[in-house]
Amino acid sequence: MSRRRAIWLTIGGVLLVVAVVGALVFQPWLLFIDDQVDEADDGSAVVGTASAGLSDTTVPEASGSTTTRVELASAEFIDAEHGTSGRATIFRRSDGSRFLRLGDLDTSNGPDLHVWITDQPSGGDCEGCFDSWGIYDDGAKVKLGALKGNQGNQSYEIPEGADLADMQSVVIWCDRFNVAFGTADIAS
Repeated sequence: MSRRRAIWLTIGGVLLVVAVVGALVFQPWLLFIDDQVDEADDGSAVVGTASAGLSDTTVPEASGSTTTRVELASAEFIDAEHGTSGRATIFRRSDGSRFLRLGDLDTSNGPDLHVWITDQPSGGDCEGCFDSWGIYDDGAKVKLGALKGNQGNQSYEIPEGADLADMQSVVIWCDRFNVAFGTADIAS
């Protein structure tokens, strides 16, 4: 085998390995595959909106044997690194438990997506600055789990001891690339 042919085979082999590793890391096929989820909403009846927002500790009264809930915060998603729409709403049930409901969510599919509630402001930390969508893992956060699907309706239980008083946004977070896909401002 000539030296020139050996060099080209080596270069070709290295490029093939780089392409395979890149495909495994970036998973570009996910951009073309949607994962639709349509979980039923919680069976409790909504009886109002909490006046103190996320810091409200009032527990609504149950109506007979029916569990009720109040809305603590709600906001529309805005785009971050990927186009994202839908609504994030946090509720407290009459048994004291809380959950996040994502309604009509539509975002890009991606590897390693998670749902967080964070103390960082929705919309990044500055207009157009470098890494403005990568701030959400810097401060306090409540991790609710892996995103169940990039489209549709889904609910996430909030851990019992989680302090939401200083939380500002719900984030669809890509853990693999440390970037927000979309955020919702729950502080206002």
